[in-house]
Amino acid sequence: MSLGEIIGTVLGIVGVVLMIRQHVWTWPVGLVQVAVYAWVFYDAKLYSDAILQICFFAIQAYGWWHWWRGTGTDGAPLRVSRTPARVLFGWGLGGAIVTALWGETIRRTTDAALPHWDAFILVFSLIAQWLQARKQLENWAGWMIVNVVAIGVYWAKDLRLTAGLYVVFLILAVVGHRQWCRTLQPEASHG
Repeated sequence: MSLGEIIGTVLGIVGVVLMIRQHVWTWPVGLVQVAVYAWVFYDAKLYSDAILQICFFAIQAYGWWHWWRGTGTDGAPLRVSRTPARVLFGWGLGGAIVTALWGETIRRTTDAALPHWDAFILVFSLIAQWLQARKQLENWAGWMIVNVVAIGVYWAKDLRLTAGLYVVFLILAVVGHRQWCRTLQPEASHG
């Protein structure tokens, strides 16, 4: 367990708690957290996870901007919405294809540990993060699935604190889903 893993863990929990509360400061906390974890994962030879943190940085910046500006010309806060089923199907199918291709590429070209599982975490985390930045309820289900896979991968790579963090993330994803359901605007839907 490294200092970076400890700092990333603490910031990760703070960031998710802020996300559950739909607080805009979740995004700058997340920016710092993903920068720290980029190094942790690179050092553990989980290259897809390291790349994921760089991608997260960009999505975190977008999420901060998107949530900050609101949705309307009146500056109203961004509301929780549902993702249409056809869009979710497209994300799922596309995610499965990209996971298979990226996992095989990493397996053949690097010394990556658990390349296909690592690729799954990369691809489906990006999808969940994008849905979260758009404030779509289904992001939490995506995070639940990713967190279950991540717990196994990080435990296998002896990143025990990080595996524990993802157990906490899994619990928080359930809490987040419940909280966001309470604020869901039934007529709102975005792709």
